[in-house]
Amino acid sequence: MTYTGTDTTANEKRMLEGWLDFHRSTLERKCQGLQPDQMKEASVPPSNLTLLGLVRHLADVERHWFQRIFQGERIKPLYWTREDSDADFNDLANADSNADFAAWYAEVEKSREIVSGTEDLDTLATSPKVDAPTSLRWILVHLIEEYARHNGHADLLREVIDGETGV
Repeated sequence: MTYTGTDTTANEKRMLEGWLDFHRSTLERKCQGLQPDQMKEASVPPSNLTLLGLVRHLADVERHWFQRIFQGERIKPLYWTREDSDADFNDLANADSNADFAAWYAEVEKSREIVSGTEDLDTLATSPKVDAPTSLRWILVHLIEEYARHNGHADLLREVIDGETGV
């Protein structure tokens, strides 16, 4: 069985990029057709997990790993702060889902540019904040894992909202 966006005969880099894009598109599909208020619906109290929170969280994850860690850029997170490391999930009352999706799309595109401009998966992150040498390969695998885990959450959140399940 093959999945849209993946190629079963691609080289390692293209395969990792394909699986990451597959999981990005899965998150997007989980959110399609919902109203802004539905995107803010928490799953089960006391959890603050929401689909919009996941979108915001993954925008920060993209920014953190590709720009801050891999490229060593000194840029601030989009949502979380030192005072509230869960602000991506907590501060949704006035959140604008269109703006948050636009931010996620922009971070994904920036990440794609960084990866496409780096041919060798063994290229190491340049941030002095990493505890151990961290390769682009590790970052790609980590992001696939991060999206896959959160897509499981997204599936359950969507099912609670309107009964939709699956990819």
